[in-house]
Amino acid sequence: MPHATAATPPSGHRPRWWTELPLIAVVYGLYSMGRLLVHENIPAAVDNGLAILRLEKALHLNAEHPLNRLLTANPALGIPADFAYASLHYLVTPAVLVWIFRRRSAAYRAARTWLMTSTLLGLVGFTLMPTCPPRLLDAHHGFVDTMAQYSSYGWWGAGASAPRGLSGMTNQYAAMPSLHVGWAVWCGVLLWRHGRHPLVRAAGVAYPLLTVLVVMGTANHYFLDAVAGAAVMTVGALLTRPFMRIADRVKDRVLTAFVRVPATVTPANSTIVSAGCKTSAGERIPGQRTASADSSDARTLSPAEADDDAPAAAR
Repeated sequence: MPHATAATPPSGHRPRWWTELPLIAVVYGLYSMGRLLVHENIPAAVDNGLAILRLEKALHLNAEHPLNRLLTANPALGIPADFAYASLHYLVTPAVLVWIFRRRSAAYRAARTWLMTSTLLGLVGFTLMPTCPPRLLDAHHGFVDTMAQYSSYGWWGAGASAPRGLSGMTNQYAAMPSLHVGWAVWCGVLLWRHGRHPLVRAAGVAYPLLTVLVVMGTANHYFLDAVAGAAVMTVGALLTRPFMRIADRVKDRVLTAFVRVPATVTPANSTIVSAGCKTSAGERIPGQRTASADSSDARTLSPAEADDDAPAAAR
């Protein structure tokens, strides 16, 4: 994974939470709105889902069926997996972001930019390739919606992780790429790179792997959705530094345009003698030096002249 979190902010600069929270909220709001507004082309989504399934079978990558049967037959595995799918996505990611902000502030800006860039790239994927998840395919394809099977144990309804009655607030065909997996990869990389305790680094490895098993076993994603989620995070990491440079340039131009350079202020008690005055030829303002006076500095004054130019107090 590229070193997307290695950038160090300028000396003395630390991100402020009161500027970060609105920024993150706006980006996530735009992402959620964009995901919801993406047209649900159900026939195309079903065709794309079946095409992915056929490709996986041809490549012998079809692990969704055995995992789904395992969770369907064992509530002790299926119920925790459903809770993990419905909640960890929204709990672990913000927790890691706050941890980086507080403990590894030098890496925070790059980490945040990486996450936002990849999330918006995922929205592009949802738009270009609507995909029917395995759980929404016709029953003869052999998948069981574990979220529906165990819905009495949780808050979710027909809309996967969406609360009951709010399934219309989510696009169920935004499955390719899997941002459950993508965000888990982001968390794993940061925990591994910046964690000091072995358990923290172990969590950085375990969490993305667990997420891949959960999204496949609950029939919410194909394996290739998970691969695409990791690929999106890789592209986002590569774009992080260029985006940060662009943001810095835009910020500098905005500051240059709006910050005024203060004009030189003349003290109130000072007086400009020659302001608004003109002199005639040969006339000079008292105390004003002339070219002839400057040139006469080089000659030696006579005692009488020196006595004339001496201060009155010294005479």
